[in-house]
Amino acid sequence: MVNIFLRELKAGAKSLVIWCVILTLLIFIATAKFSAFYNNPEMMSMLDALPPAFLDAFSIRAFNLTTLSGFYGVMFIYFSLMGAIAAAMWGSDMISKEERDKTVEFSLVLPVSRSRVITAKALSAFVNCVAFVLITWVVSILNVRQYTPDKAFYDFLALQMRAMFVIEMIFLAFGLLLGCAMQNYKRSGSTAVAVILGTYFLSVLSSMKENLDFLKYFTPFKYFDALELFQNGRMDATFLMISIAIIIVCVTAAYWRYNKRDLYI
Repeated sequence: MVNIFLRELKAGAKSLVIWCVILTLLIFIATAKFSAFYNNPEMMSMLDALPPAFLDAFSIRAFNLTTLSGFYGVMFIYFSLMGAIAAAMWGSDMISKEERDKTVEFSLVLPVSRSRVITAKALSAFVNCVAFVLITWVVSILNVRQYTPDKAFYDFLALQMRAMFVIEMIFLAFGLLLGCAMQNYKRSGSTAVAVILGTYFLSVLSSMKENLDFLKYFTPFKYFDALELFQNGRMDATFLMISIAIIIVCVTAAYWRYNKRDLYI
């Protein structure tokens, strides 16, 4: 099982590097844009020209963009979205690629059970998710040093990274389930991305109108809303328990389904 884990880490290194490069570029661009807002209240007045629905959808009116904490509050959704897509792709691809690359026969003849194969692959994806969060954290800290952030910002950033990690775990588990359950291995990745974009769209809708607030229970992106994280200084216990339940159900179903299904050789 250790050999499978190490093999998967090596195979997924390129994907991790690509995602981290994209993330680093996003943080660099965002930090450059923040320089125009930093201690410049006039920039906030310019946002008043934008439609209120647009501002509410992206929580722009909820934060003071002239501060680091406010700017990162708005950026949190983009970090979470990237982390969710990366995690779901890692989760769905780790199983389906064996069928895609016609190497599933090799996996089947190994002196290990299917459950151990899934465990080794899932652990490698888990390591990728941890690395992705840590790199987001470190790159963010390095890029904002010029603005001399205070302790409140560092605490908020740490809370954001923990919330981002939970979101990653939700979609990693969901991606793993799709990879193990779907007979058509070609569709697992695209289905995972479609679900992520759908849940993100639900989070936008729930922010635009109060009568759609119930939609937040159907989208992990609202389980850890940046504004509530900022105001409360902690993750909501109810949504955290819901997240853990989703992860457990998806992982359990993935193991059960993969041990029962016929593999495409």
